Amino acid sequence: MSQNLLVNGTNYAVDVDDDIPLLWVLRDTIGLTGTKFGCGIAMCGACTVHVDGIPVRSCVMPVGDAVGKPVTTIEAIGDTAEGARVQKAWLEIDVVQCGYCQSGQIMSATALLAANPSPTDDDIDAVMAGNICRCGTYPRIRAAIKLAAKAG
Repeated sequence: MSQNLLVNGTNYAVDVDDDIPLLWVLRDTIGLTGTKFGCGIAMCGACTVHVDGIPVRSCVMPVGDAVGKPVTTIEAIGDTAEGARVQKAWLEIDVVQCGYCQSGQIMSATALLAANPSPTDDDIDAVMAGNICRCGTYPRIRAAIKLAAKAG
């Protein structure tokens, strides 16, 4: 079945079933591999993308639910003001260790700052709790989010 997706400002006609997870359409059909597969059950956050500005776990979201809504992935998040600040802060704080979870971390952090430009530690912890970092860079993630908020 043909689906029309708007991803990072570009329209894509994809021939997939409605119930295929958005993650696999982004990675395997469209070729945007920045969004990662982690757990497949929406528990780790590695697959986080924005659909209509809201962070979602693309590993469990059927592609049919994204049709007609703008999808933003890590490849284009730097085009937003918050995304650019978050990416810059990530580099300044040297957040990344192995890097596997970082696209999901950045997508969640960007959504947080778009909704709450001055988050407290509790706000950061609440939003970022769904993103697992096996390397344990949580203190640097929090510091980078605070730095990005100050830059706003």
